Amino acid sequence: MDVQYFVGTRDHAIYADEICEEIEKSAKVRGTGIAKREPEYIRKKLESGNAIIALDGDQFVGFCYIEIFQGKKYVSNSGLIVKDTYRQLGIAKQIKYRVFELAREKFPQARIFGITTSLAVMKINSELGYKPVTYSELTQDDEFWKGCQSCPNYDILMRNNRKMCLCTGMLAASKIEQINKELMDQKSKEDEEKQ
Repeated sequence: MDVQYFVGTRDHAIYADEICEEIEKSAKVRGTGIAKREPEYIRKKLESGNAIIALDGDQFVGFCYIEIFQGKKYVSNSGLIVKDTYRQLGIAKQIKYRVFELAREKFPQARIFGITTSLAVMKINSELGYKPVTYSELTQDDEFWKGCQSCPNYDILMRNNRKMCLCTGMLAASKIEQINKELMDQKSKEDEEKQ
């Protein structure tokens, strides 16, 4: 096994159908929402360089993409999927780390968020600096919430006016906010040392 990770390109668009099949299969097994996407949508994510794809030679292994909301104020890392035969090998973590860095590189002013029911994803997100938040702290862009329509829990979300559901909302600071925080922490440390 020689899994390699790539920023999506036009050449990777050939995997769009298989990615959609894996997302749908995983959603059925878990019984919870993974937003259903059409192959054309996935192709666009790959072609625009807004996705990470993992391959073992020419075999599809895993995937995650970036979505942009509210004029680049927020981005989400969505659709994380690893083919079942490659699970429990740390591949999801590698993909998530790489898509997080890609999002920060391409959209340094954007806060990165996600919603999930997966404990494994919550752990990875926490390692990356995400914090659990209420839904009011996430994007209010209708396009994001439309992605929840294919989830069996969509009625719960809508009954609660998009304020809560079974997923946990998680939010990470933008790259710019993170840099500013680190600079402020360093200044505070230097000030303490001077005293």
